[in-house]
Amino acid sequence: MIQSNYMKKAIACVSVALIFASCGGHGDEQKTEEVKTDTVVVNHGNCATFYRDAKSLDSILMKETSVKKDLAERAINAFNTYASECMNDSLAPIFLLKAGQVAQSIANYKQAEVLLRKCTTAFPNFRNRGAALFLLAQLFDESTMLNNEAEAKTIYEDIIKSYPNTAWARDSKASIANLGKTDEQLIQEFLKKNK
Repeated sequence: MIQSNYMKKAIACVSVALIFASCGGHGDEQKTEEVKTDTVVVNHGNCATFYRDAKSLDSILMKETSVKKDLAERAINAFNTYASECMNDSLAPIFLLKAGQVAQSIANYKQAEVLLRKCTTAFPNFRNRGAALFLLAQLFDESTMLNNEAEAKTIYEDIIKSYPNTAWARDSKASIANLGKTDEQLIQEFLKKNK
């Protein structure tokens, strides 16, 4: 399957929506209670406050039609603070992933890289680590972002090795096959295959 820049952006948007939704909806009360009982003891009450701040900003971002830079920066700070201070909580890697996505949305690609790398290294057992790695690879893959195809390929290969029978591995294989190709080349290949 050929992935043009448009398709990559569509995949990234869907990923963002799914990951943002992972902290909303049913079970919020349970997660809040879990944070209060599990991490407050260790962090002397700070995690409950950090969680409320992060959750509040997450809720505000979800209602926005466009991301305002000052709001995004506040959210990134709140998400990263929560994840850094409350690393034993199951929501910590989710908030780091969100922080990376928000940084990417305001074109702060180096910060997005740092946050996504932190997510993938500090939380090796995170159930959405493959998604975080894929988003990191896309940062390097895109010429308008970090533009480092060699690093993108290394990360895509790590995904294939670590998560072999997943959509992330299939998408990584397709992305490797398309590294270095222009949109025009991708379109021509697509048209040729569909004749």
